[in-house]
Amino acid sequence: MDQPLIRGNPGFHEVTETISRVVEIKTPRAWYILISFTGLIALLFVAFLIHLFFTGIGIWGNQVPVGWAFDITNFVFWVGIGHAGTLISAVLFLLRQRWRTSINRFAEAMTIFAIISAGIWPAIHVGRPWYLFYVFPLPNQMNIWPDFRSPLLWDFFAVGTYFTCSLLFWYLGMVPDLATFRYRAKTKLKKIIYGALSLGWRGGNRQWRHYEVAYLLLAGISTPLVLSVHSVVSTDFAVSVLPGWHSTIFPPYFVAGAIFSGFAMVMTLAIIARKAFALENYITIDHFDKMCKIILATGLIVSYSYIVEMFMSWYSGNIYERFTFMNRAFGPYAWAFWIMISCNVFVPQIFWFKKARNTIWVLFVASILINIGMWFERFVIIVTSLAHDFLPSSWHYYKPTIFDIGMLVGSFGVFLTLFLLFLRVLPMIAMSEVKAILPQASTHHLDSGGIKFETEKIAG
Repeated sequence: MDQPLIRGNPGFHEVTETISRVVEIKTPRAWYILISFTGLIALLFVAFLIHLFFTGIGIWGNQVPVGWAFDITNFVFWVGIGHAGTLISAVLFLLRQRWRTSINRFAEAMTIFAIISAGIWPAIHVGRPWYLFYVFPLPNQMNIWPDFRSPLLWDFFAVGTYFTCSLLFWYLGMVPDLATFRYRAKTKLKKIIYGALSLGWRGGNRQWRHYEVAYLLLAGISTPLVLSVHSVVSTDFAVSVLPGWHSTIFPPYFVAGAIFSGFAMVMTLAIIARKAFALENYITIDHFDKMCKIILATGLIVSYSYIVEMFMSWYSGNIYERFTFMNRAFGPYAWAFWIMISCNVFVPQIFWFKKARNTIWVLFVASILINIGMWFERFVIIVTSLAHDFLPSSWHYYKPTIFDIGMLVGSFGVFLTLFLLFLRVLPMIAMSEVKAILPQASTHHLDSGGIKFETEKIAG
């Protein structure tokens, strides 16, 4: 027998009270402590950015031949983190997976903040962000258009479209809940802000009909982006002739890895938020169980991709490819390679066991290790191929500087600060969608007295 998606059999009013309480209660001291900590890290990131703009990318460990290192590694990592939100919101919505309703809202928020964190890196990796307009599809001062055959230009379209659609999808889904906040607001300022954001929502039949059509259309538009965005990002590498990059497996490999890491981040944040705000009845063990199965499935695809890469480097007979992969496993960067294998191949196997999938501390540790492994995957792909290319006289061992490490940590500060602000001002769970899956939402809801026709509105 299936477990109930929402435990405790809450009524519509109880759902509203429980989820609204997260925003309406007096701000906890722990929240101030956390945002002070993450805010300081974000300010450190800003300080490093200012130093970078005045000094140049020489403050990083980048050199010849490793022209890309932490900068593009971080970009690919954060773009990947943003994939789970759209998958949970759009793809699972189209597949009518009702268990998504408790986790889709903050997964969508995570997507927005991850793309913001990702978008910083292409802008700054050239060291002179005021020349970023060269990547835009506009003629420059010499009347030469950008090269539309370049995957670097495709990135601009892919990531920009993905961010726009994800933002619209996230905001549209919140409109009914923002209207609820408008009615519950205690101060005039909050009434004005939530009133403006709710776009005059009244919850009438016509509004619900238009809302559902628009939500379905955005879900349909967003679904191909789950596959296209990281496919385009992977093409930056796949179209090159560098050993270790020139591979047709990169698009599906990168997409599976992005969903893999994105779900791990959703799980990390869900475990913390669930405990901090006493939402165990809304984000249940059953939700984590289903997320674990998706992580396990995508983890097996990633593991298979590692095996295929190693096999093809041997089977191709290309001495450069063969050397690159042997060097990854047993060369100077072997430590990064085996961290990647341990976290991405071995750790997810624990999810074969139901007891592990139902143990919170196991899920928390595993989700963090998976994201560590996925960051190292991007590091291994980028740095090891560049550090040992065709010309041995140019080989060089890349060593990150304090600025590389500081800006990586700082990007997490930006991401977590935005996420903490979201928790305090917007509904972290979609109230209207949760109410729609409750038994009371059925016109033939059964209670002890027989058939009862509910008259309470879902939106209220």
